[in-house]
Amino acid sequence: MNLLTLLSSAYDRLKAAYTLHGQRGADVEITSITDDSRRVEAGTLFCAIKGVHSDGHQYIDKAIAAGAKAILLEQVPQDINPNVCYIEVADSADAMGLIASAWHGHPSRDMKVVGVTGTNGKTTIATLLYNMFRLAGYPTGLLSTVCNYIDAKAVPSTHTTPGAIALQALLAEMRDAGCSHVFMEVSSHSVAQRRIAGIDFDGGIFTNLTRDHLDYHGTVLEYLKAKKRFFDDLPKKAFALTNQDEKNGPVMLQNTEARKLTYALHSPADYKAQVMSLHPDSTDISINDREVTIQLVGEFNVYNLLAVYGAAVEVGLSREDALRYLSMLRSVSGRLETLRSDSKGYTAFVDYAHTPDALVNVLDTIREMREKLCASSKAKIITVVGCGGDRDKGKRPLMATEALKLSDKVILTSDNPRTEDPVAILNDMKEGVAPELLAKSLTIVDRTEAIRTACMLAAQGDYILVAGKGHETYQEIQGVKHPFDDREVLRQIFKQEAMA
Repeated sequence: MNLLTLLSSAYDRLKAAYTLHGQRGADVEITSITDDSRRVEAGTLFCAIKGVHSDGHQYIDKAIAAGAKAILLEQVPQDINPNVCYIEVADSADAMGLIASAWHGHPSRDMKVVGVTGTNGKTTIATLLYNMFRLAGYPTGLLSTVCNYIDAKAVPSTHTTPGAIALQALLAEMRDAGCSHVFMEVSSHSVAQRRIAGIDFDGGIFTNLTRDHLDYHGTVLEYLKAKKRFFDDLPKKAFALTNQDEKNGPVMLQNTEARKLTYALHSPADYKAQVMSLHPDSTDISINDREVTIQLVGEFNVYNLLAVYGAAVEVGLSREDALRYLSMLRSVSGRLETLRSDSKGYTAFVDYAHTPDALVNVLDTIREMREKLCASSKAKIITVVGCGGDRDKGKRPLMATEALKLSDKVILTSDNPRTEDPVAILNDMKEGVAPELLAKSLTIVDRTEAIRTACMLAAQGDYILVAGKGHETYQEIQGVKHPFDDREVLRQIFKQEAMA
């Protein structure tokens, strides 16, 4: 594609904000786009992006030597190659998203795209919306932490939100496959790093905001700003749907030009729900005075399904159809996923809860189930939990404290230690925790043995929560992802119990 044609398309809805240096843009033909100098070939447009750990500007000479014909950059070198076109911009990450969208023919403009952001609930909401619209007969795309889908075709996921170039390529595949709707998680990293630049969103959903990713953002305020920018950038045609019961919900709506909508359980809202009654595997609720039984449990899941319902209505489903399909939706993989030991009679839950708030939500739900559904008041809650390495250390004692407050027994264990010492992580979790709470804990570094011990301690009617990894099928240790699945560990233990 001709470079000037590409740039004209990239900025067709915005004032052109670039300056060309070196080779005339009209004389340059582009064959590919990349921000990885190792993937440059003859005719490539190389995007020099300033990252957290490296700066693409340092690889410009390498890219030119490999055949790059154009360079997207923020700082033009003193000595430029006259055979290369340099595209100077204020923010190369933002410009890369716009250019990648243009390269693929602006795929998001041909589909209804809804983004979901917030600390907890992103995967559940995006996945349930995907499932709902496929039930309704729409070819649908999904971009999530667990897996990406191009309608029925699964595409492995490596990030909550892929990089801008890979993201636009995926959206193009979805468009070419005939997808009419796309539901995607929007992480705070993707907003801060401008991975979603160039996407024409039809709606945005905000779930909640609690402590997470402070290893990257530094402060809760910066984390909040990243979430808010997603809504600030939504176009007028889009909707902005936020949780009115969450203190930061109204903040997200302050500067958006999108239609402002709210959902809530305890505040006046456009989409209002009420929990009517709780069952072992379902919950009776009402939404705007219409009753429906959902096949998920827990107040936090009512919030999730309320957001799903509101978004579904906003992008075209009738309220009647939205309620009908809502009643058919089942739990997302690794999100309060239920497994039962038939031989010993206890229930185990596997959940991705890896923040203090998410852990509280899940344990509150299990405690409510015990209170309302369990015939014996002696039923115990046993929690197996750890914290990831190379992540926010400040939340480690908070995770341990919340688990100990809301459980009868807690087994502290490894999560994904990554490059850290697992024992050091566990010591961080116990740092400053009240001695009377720690008395309820065991420390078992090996995660399999920790889960096995929880099962040995469990009796009929008890509940086990294995928290932190959810859908993950690996455990990352010193840069190596070893096969590991909490659910499979539990299933193997159940088999051994049945044979005993």
